[in-house]
Amino acid sequence: MRVTGLVRVVAFVFTMVAMWVFLRSYVSINRKTIRLPRWLAGVPPKEIRVPNTKCGLSKPCLDNFFAFKLSTGAANVVGPSMCFENEIIMSPVRNNVGRGLNIALVNGSTGQVTEKGSFDMYSGEPKLLIEFLEKIPDSTLVLVASYDDPGTKMNDKIRTLFSNLGSSYANQLGFRDSWVFLGAKDLKDKSPYEQFLKNNPETNKYEGWPELLELEGCVPRKVF
Repeated sequence: MRVTGLVRVVAFVFTMVAMWVFLRSYVSINRKTIRLPRWLAGVPPKEIRVPNTKCGLSKPCLDNFFAFKLSTGAANVVGPSMCFENEIIMSPVRNNVGRGLNIALVNGSTGQVTEKGSFDMYSGEPKLLIEFLEKIPDSTLVLVASYDDPGTKMNDKIRTLFSNLGSSYANQLGFRDSWVFLGAKDLKDKSPYEQFLKNNPETNKYEGWPELLELEGCVPRKVF
């Protein structure tokens, strides 16, 4: 009986020792860090690059060109905005736009904004706009964006002044039309930077107003 009991004790101890060794090895393996093959671990994710252009243009401008983006207002709800050389110069956020015609003057050589103004063309005084346009110096870029109604107070004198700046549509501008334009004081021909949309109940996007217009591009710097 003693020999049998001793054998059982030895067998029990052996079993416990073997189990302890097994558990220790299992836990040790699980704690090891799993490493990816070098050819997988060393490959960084590809970076998607978004083109960074002035005013968010689809393509960057060449040297000696200014980048610009203009948009009219949307009905009488959202005001117009102007970006020039990556700077927002007029917008509702800046609180410097209003009903009628919004105009910014830019030095055609340096790109510096020299003057800004908002002119109410529904109930305002047309004389104020005439005085503003008549004193524009030579070699000045003229940026224009309409909002709500740019045409009720429009007269022949104002139409002529805008036409002399290179506009092709100033003579047609009327009640609640959409108009965006970039011209210059000493421009010898019509400006290629202009969009116009007539207020037409049959085609208007908004109730009583045509859709918002956007104009963007690169205008050459005046080099003396």
